[in-house]
Amino acid sequence: MTDTGYLLSIDQGTTSTRALAFDHEHRILASAQRPLGQHYPANGWVEHEPEEIWQATQAVMAEVVARMAEAGRQPMALGITNQRETTLVWDRETGTPCHRAIVWQDRRTAAACEDLAASDGVAATVNRRTGLLLDPYFSATKLKWLLDDPDGPRLRAGAEAGRLLFGTVESFLVYRLTGGHAHVTDATNASRTMLADIKTVQWSDEMLDLFAIPRPLLPRIVDCTETVGHVAEGLPAAGVPIAGLVGDQQAASIGQACIRPGMVKSTYGTGCFVVQNTGAELVYSRNRLLSTVAYKTAAGVSYAMEGSIFNAGTVVQWCRDEMGFVADAAETEAVAASIPDTGGVYLVPAFTGLGAPHWAPEARGLITGITRDTGRAQMVRAGLESVAYQTADLLGTLRRDGARPPAVVRIDGGMAANGWFARFLADVCNVPVERPASLETTALGAALAAGVGVGLWADLDAAAEGWVRDSAFTPDMDPDRRAALLAGWQQAMDQTLAPIRNG
Repeated sequence: MTDTGYLLSIDQGTTSTRALAFDHEHRILASAQRPLGQHYPANGWVEHEPEEIWQATQAVMAEVVARMAEAGRQPMALGITNQRETTLVWDRETGTPCHRAIVWQDRRTAAACEDLAASDGVAATVNRRTGLLLDPYFSATKLKWLLDDPDGPRLRAGAEAGRLLFGTVESFLVYRLTGGHAHVTDATNASRTMLADIKTVQWSDEMLDLFAIPRPLLPRIVDCTETVGHVAEGLPAAGVPIAGLVGDQQAASIGQACIRPGMVKSTYGTGCFVVQNTGAELVYSRNRLLSTVAYKTAAGVSYAMEGSIFNAGTVVQWCRDEMGFVADAAETEAVAASIPDTGGVYLVPAFTGLGAPHWAPEARGLITGITRDTGRAQMVRAGLESVAYQTADLLGTLRRDGARPPAVVRIDGGMAANGWFARFLADVCNVPVERPASLETTALGAALAAGVGVGLWADLDAAAEGWVRDSAFTPDMDPDRRAALLAGWQQAMDQTLAPIRNG
């Protein structure tokens, strides 16, 4: 990369859309951000406005490109990372969305998943073919709902005739950015739809038949480091190659340089996602974790095991926005540190159900152990602790699946900036934790993929060599205390799941 070039990255997340410029040493040169509105039309339903996503994408791109132009620098390539599983359908000719995007957190198809799971062998077939579990988290049942919604725009006829297109967010953005010339999705996002064969990384006829999805809807599956088109004239960064597409958690793994088998990262954004690289080996979980594509390049496919927690950063938002315990998320660190413990209070943040390893979409949150002495500090600390406990559950599940305990867990995302949380995480998981110099690992991963796509680096291994550690946290908790805390957490989880288990 020349001194006048940079890599432009779009990070389209659940709560905001951002653009960042990176140099070849992984340094952020400029950034811009726009918040994204959340829509909750019914209990358990979560939607986004696609046009709001598109307008925000253009705005943040324009802001970063203009600032970099003032510094005499031009973009070399564009990478895109995105909230995965979020489902959109739009008109092939006009690009107009047919409905709000159905967000990955949305649980409206839980009953449909239960009905399918009641059929002999269906859940096992879905898992073997896709690496996933039959759950409303993934795109397939969301897309089927859009096609068949009796109160909606009745999209199935248009889908079967080829007039409509489906995609996750990166697919929609590429379509718009290329002026409708490219209808693609990358291998990582395809592997999260519940429609792709995880072994061939191509659309599965078996899954399309199961969910009644017309093939003309589907985008072409591409590598993560493949040039899929160029930004159309009249848009910010016009003419720049779009050369990197990676789903957000896989992008964070690349940005954290978790390229070698056995390496683990944990991202704390809206949700928490623990991903362990398994290399060329596709490993199926015996304990309800997910098998997924880590990335696909010209050299082949790398796989990963993933545990998904639906609510992490949302716990902090809830403490701030709904409960008023803090005025700013950054305050939670000092509040948690101001007391020695929660006094026995546990918060199970099943705001939108529970993810791995429970996969209980109907679960709802629970607070237990409250006494007259319980105040905001105990509640804030219990909220932060709940995310660490859930991470410990996922790491324990990986071990039960035969994975070796990680030498270290690399963390990123907004909550990773909280030093108290990082220390408690290391203590309760009993594993060293490392925090990178830049927490923007998701956007960085997309930028690195784009850099490989235009030949700046030979491969992702070379691109990731610039990873720099900022802080390290070594476990220092008394084993008996750790055991007692985890036992209390398990009791709280048992109480949360009891209504479901008991019917």
